[in-house]
Amino acid sequence: MVTWNNLDTLASFQDLAKTERVNLAEVMSGENGAERVKNYSIPMAAGLVYNYAAKQVDDQVLAALAKLAEEAQLTEKYKELYNGEVINTGEKRLVLHQLTRGQLGDAVVADGVDKRAFYVEQQQKIAEFAHKVHAGEITNAAGEKFTTVVQIGIGGSDLGPRAMYLALENWAKKNNLFKMEAQFISNVDPDDAAAVLNSIDVAHAIFVLVSKSGTTLETLTNESFVKDALKNAGLDASKHMIAVTSETSPLAKSDDYLAAFFMDDYIGGRFSSTSAVGGAVLSLAFGPEVFAQFLEGAAEEDKLAMNEDVLKNPAMLDALIGVYERNVLGYPATTVLPYSQALSRFPAHLQQLDMESNGKSVNRFGEPVNYPTGPVIFGEPGTNGQHSFYQLLHQGTDIVPLQFVGFKNSQIGTDVVIQDSTSQQKLCANVVAQIVAFACGKADENRNKNFEGGRPSSIIIGDKLDPKALGALLAHFENKIMFQGFVWNVNSFDQEGVQLGKVLAKRVLAHETDGALKAYSDLLNI
Repeated sequence: MVTWNNLDTLASFQDLAKTERVNLAEVMSGENGAERVKNYSIPMAAGLVYNYAAKQVDDQVLAALAKLAEEAQLTEKYKELYNGEVINTGEKRLVLHQLTRGQLGDAVVADGVDKRAFYVEQQQKIAEFAHKVHAGEITNAAGEKFTTVVQIGIGGSDLGPRAMYLALENWAKKNNLFKMEAQFISNVDPDDAAAVLNSIDVAHAIFVLVSKSGTTLETLTNESFVKDALKNAGLDASKHMIAVTSETSPLAKSDDYLAAFFMDDYIGGRFSSTSAVGGAVLSLAFGPEVFAQFLEGAAEEDKLAMNEDVLKNPAMLDALIGVYERNVLGYPATTVLPYSQALSRFPAHLQQLDMESNGKSVNRFGEPVNYPTGPVIFGEPGTNGQHSFYQLLHQGTDIVPLQFVGFKNSQIGTDVVIQDSTSQQKLCANVVAQIVAFACGKADENRNKNFEGGRPSSIIIGDKLDPKALGALLAHFENKIMFQGFVWNVNSFDQEGVQLGKVLAKRVLAHETDGALKAYSDLLNI
């Protein structure tokens, strides 16, 4: 029987807190460090490897983490999730994003529908539509092919799909799989939509409106902005727009769209990149076959998350080490540092994925928790970040754990040799140097030049960033966040924290204000 208990009530957590602290600089120096790098790795899907040698763990800590995983019933809770239990207690909903890429357990029937079959059906419909667009069977009013796809959405309808598109854009071009350029409109700031519209040929653009409810204020506002632009160009907007929405939304059967593809309430926006939310734009941009490879990588990683052995379950171990860092070592933040320009927006996606999921101060039953939960997440691609915020990471007063991502080869496969090394070798050299510098530091009598070290990191390493690797990478972090939510006993699948601002904004627009709300409204001439 699965039980849901707060972290501080678990005996295994008390034991974890008593484990001896690891001197990271010591264990990562010399041959000890070389042995750790070889031994502290777990294979992931799609040829990726999770290496945690530079984390503040040893056999004693790892054994304590395994006991915590067992007492917190992480494997059992994951099983309940993928078998269709109501895991999202706040909204009384199932949590089914894994079903968009594969069946892990029992058939899940909700609302009288086999949900795996439903998601596959939507993927097939999207694939058929994309093939027709690429073949010129679906065209603009002049009978000309669409050359650009523009996604209109916000939050999970933008951050994940945008990050995934940018991650695969150069790869697709190199492999002759690039079908259409993609652009994204998310911010209700009119300058966002205007900038995109001014950069494309609207006559050859197809727009994907993404709103589960069909009532998202920012998205509908941007839709109106786009429709006006199409009208002003003498174009029929209904011949240029498709919708991704729920079957019950006002968009579902509207004549304003060429087609509608469906999602449901069982997939949260931040977990929706492998649903129709990401499927439509990625299938149009790269082809349905590429999207299918992306799903395959995610499905393989989901299967690894089922493993009861913590040392063979990279997402679970990553999650548990993160809990140890947050709740025992007291580190307030985590930075995500992909040494891959293709992953330039991946940290932004993880900011929402992590902080919207586990930024909670009450447990699953609405009771306050007496321990820290989700950390602050931030990041930037290397080596850009090295010339930005690494100063604080190396010598600041707070220790911030780091999660690196690196690939042995670039996506484009071409490079230049300067000073006896290629650009890719220079990139990889930098990530290697940073891991050791953060862990080991460097003593110097000049305190300004002294590096304490002892700053923990992990790295996910792959051969090359391709669709399968990207899917595995995404699923790893989704599952890590899920496991951490289980340990902290919070509901990782609702987001009430985003609602209050929306409610107050509607009051401002309706001029139903007083006090500070009215005063700030007057300052901004609303």
